[in-house]
Amino acid sequence: MSKLRLAIVGAGPAGIYAADLLIKSELRDFDVSIDLFDLLPAPYGLVRYGVAPDHPRIKGIMKALFEVLDRGDIRFFGNVEYGKDITLDELKERYNAVIFATGAIKDADLDIPGITLDGSFGAADFVNWYDAHPDVSRSWPLHAKEIAVIGNGNVALDVARMLIKVPEQLLSTDIPAHVFEALKNSPVTDVHVFGRRGPAQVKFTPLELREATDIEGVDTIVHDEDYKYDEGSQAAIDGNNQTRVMVKTLEGLREKSPTGASRRLHLHFFSQPVQVLGEDGKVVGFEIERTELDGKGGVTPTGEFRRFDVQAVYRAVGYFGSALPEVPFTERLGVIPNDGGRVLSAEGQQIAGVYATGWIKRGPIGLIGHTKSDAIETITNLIADQQTWWTPSKPEESSVVDLLDSKQVAYVSWADWLKVDAEEVRLGEAEGRERIKLFDRADYERIVGRG
Repeated sequence: MSKLRLAIVGAGPAGIYAADLLIKSELRDFDVSIDLFDLLPAPYGLVRYGVAPDHPRIKGIMKALFEVLDRGDIRFFGNVEYGKDITLDELKERYNAVIFATGAIKDADLDIPGITLDGSFGAADFVNWYDAHPDVSRSWPLHAKEIAVIGNGNVALDVARMLIKVPEQLLSTDIPAHVFEALKNSPVTDVHVFGRRGPAQVKFTPLELREATDIEGVDTIVHDEDYKYDEGSQAAIDGNNQTRVMVKTLEGLREKSPTGASRRLHLHFFSQPVQVLGEDGKVVGFEIERTELDGKGGVTPTGEFRRFDVQAVYRAVGYFGSALPEVPFTERLGVIPNDGGRVLSAEGQQIAGVYATGWIKRGPIGLIGHTKSDAIETITNLIADQQTWWTPSKPEESSVVDLLDSKQVAYVSWADWLKVDAEEVRLGEAEGRERIKLFDRADYERIVGRG
């Protein structure tokens, strides 16, 4: 029986699911040894650094990922940068194949005038800040009273909710002190969320919508003119239960009367972004063009323009992947070109031993659970390609450890991570919370005992 030595670059859900599914696969007739690498010193990827801290369901996902890694049959190497600390040639020397599961962490561009003004932000950057990503600034300019959020997906709602929520309601989460203090001192009164299409076309999920529109101390404001449906809308409502629940929830908001709360969340549909308005280089407003349904569920512009006075704009129009050294990349789509997870060259030929899964494979579409079916496809093709795997010259499991040690890479093993995890729990218990997230790489080095 042969043995597969597999490297997976990226320790978020996509990488962890791929490792777990391969180990459990009934298709393989060989032993398997898997090493999981990540740029960050912590595992879990966007589950830890891409989801708002007040999402309770994320705890369940993180627990499941923890249990996979805690079994002991997958090695974790955090704080290891692919392309620098370990290269593709060095992987080829030690493994039969590699799967890239590096996800998509940058903001997609929005090409409208004024988008680069002071006070215009990408949602991903803001999410990285409030989730205490170790490589972002500890400060964030929360100076605006009125804010525009562009987008009608879950990230847009997360951003809007974190901006408008009464900060004391976050104290039961793992939010670090510097994030809480900044949100506490924010002067925000109004957050406007703008979507280009109508209520039947939003990309929210019902849970996220309810969380954003049922916040104590915050009124949700909607407008009757935005509640319009056409044949395409009705077909979507009739054919998809989630859309039906979504529209029912949105319709219910029309019946709620404002309480006079000092903070307000405004939902605007049929609002196409036109430009961010500025004075002296700073955001002072946001202009949209009203749209109308085209009978097929899409929209067309109406020629009616409106301005909103805001001092900050956040674009939540999608994530975008990043190119990796020595790996093909499609700039237009922000993905690694592939056929079912098999990475392709610029000429469209399969590159032996190189695979992709998750958002870097298919783009930032779908929820965390979608990465499982995505990983199954990649793993199935990997198994089928056994005859084309690399033949490593240094297949010993100790070889990669020796390599990282020789380069003085302060990698974080799973045993090291358990120490960090225990410290976060200890810090939380001292304040009556489940945990407090650590964010400084120096804290990791102190706890792990090397740097």
